[in-house]
Amino acid sequence: MLHFRACLLAFIALATCVSAQEGQKIEAKLDTIIQKLDASQGTLNEVARAVKPAAAPATTAPAAAVAAASPADAALKSDIETVQMNLNYVWMIAAGALVFVMQAGFAMVELGFARAKNSINIIMKNFLDFCISAIVFLFVGFGLMFGKSAGGWIGSDSFWISNHAADDKMWAFWFFQVVFAGTACTIVSGAMAERTKFVGYLIYAGLLAGIVYPLGGHWAWGSFGGAFGVGGEKGWLEAMGFVDFAGSTVVHGCGGACALAGILVVGARHGRFAKDGTPRLIAGHNIPLAALGVFILWFGWFGFNAGSTLIGNASIGRIAVNTTIAPAAAALSAMVSMWFVQGRPDVGITLNGSLGGAVGVTACCANISPASAFIVGLIAGIITTVATIALERMQIDDAVGAVPVHLCNGWWGTLSVALFNMDGFDAHKLGVQALGTFSVTLSAFVICFVIFKLVDKLVGLRATDNEQIDGLDFAEHAANAYPDFQTTEQA
Repeated sequence: MLHFRACLLAFIALATCVSAQEGQKIEAKLDTIIQKLDASQGTLNEVARAVKPAAAPATTAPAAAVAAASPADAALKSDIETVQMNLNYVWMIAAGALVFVMQAGFAMVELGFARAKNSINIIMKNFLDFCISAIVFLFVGFGLMFGKSAGGWIGSDSFWISNHAADDKMWAFWFFQVVFAGTACTIVSGAMAERTKFVGYLIYAGLLAGIVYPLGGHWAWGSFGGAFGVGGEKGWLEAMGFVDFAGSTVVHGCGGACALAGILVVGARHGRFAKDGTPRLIAGHNIPLAALGVFILWFGWFGFNAGSTLIGNASIGRIAVNTTIAPAAAALSAMVSMWFVQGRPDVGITLNGSLGGAVGVTACCANISPASAFIVGLIAGIITTVATIALERMQIDDAVGAVPVHLCNGWWGTLSVALFNMDGFDAHKLGVQALGTFSVTLSAFVICFVIFKLVDKLVGLRATDNEQIDGLDFAEHAANAYPDFQTTEQA
């Protein structure tokens, strides 16, 4: 109003050139008009304030206003959901790539703990078992594991998945699952190292990725493909409430059970035990390489465990913390326990102890606290030490300690889901966990024992004593990994 008054006075003074006295009269009249206008505006404001509380709530706003707001809100919500879904897919691929790197870790551990004369054979096994696993899992294993369930026991479709669109979310899920199949397969390689024929091992690799691993996987994880357009029905263990978040049983227990079956069929390495059963040390040729392999495995385990959320959100943080604490605690307890037994710290047990802790926390990493992960790791390290000593006393030759690390700690980790659950202990839950872990590992052991027996009868599984003395690099591949060095026991 004041601006209007000033402008109006200036206009009148300039336009009419009236006298000062007349101008004062006009100004007085204008002041009166402006005061009335101000009073009217005040009255209107009071009426508006009085009427506003009684107005209809926002939910009953005029249709035009709702129509104007809803599309924007819906579009924003849709954009947020799209970004989250794309983040999930990126996270699954990245985590799967970390798990794939674990193949190199397993190869390095086995190389370091074995003798130099078997290095090419070890590399070939660890490389080819993943190649075979990937192809067999594509055409057979994936469908058996995640296809439409036949009574909760096995998948029955999704064997041909090439008809999915290029940007289908199923592809990210498949990639994340195939690296788990490769991990389960390659666990066996280390246990049977230095005396297993190459062709016999490759036959086993195809059968494990195509049948053995998918069978237990369907029981525990059968419905997981439903969110990605395949299957969706629960396996019989999953329906009972069995929980194995990232695979203490489904992956590591299965691989450890198959490793036990394999070493029982193939027998001990030449010279590992004296005629009276006294164990003889067969030292690995490169312990620093084995240590590097453990570091690589630990690194990949962050993808193994945290990636099993299948979503990229804040929940991966505590899982990563638990995957740090448990292996660290297990390495310490394994070292101390073996130090107590033999009077000195043992590097092999210390390295394997950390892997045992990683296996132990794999099933329970999402539902326990870091303090519980510390306890899980401490016990896992002791389990690794005790199981290693027990196998040696039973004259069972596990070249890298795969059975103590993966089978025994697979059991422990799966039971820990119920024992350390942050929501409280449940005896029924513990019973379900025990049933699940022993069902999956027992079935894997029995099937693989039959597989190894058949392979041994049909194509041969065990290398001869002379082949073992010369080294499998020479006997199986006619090559030498270290041509500038003597790598056999012969002069």
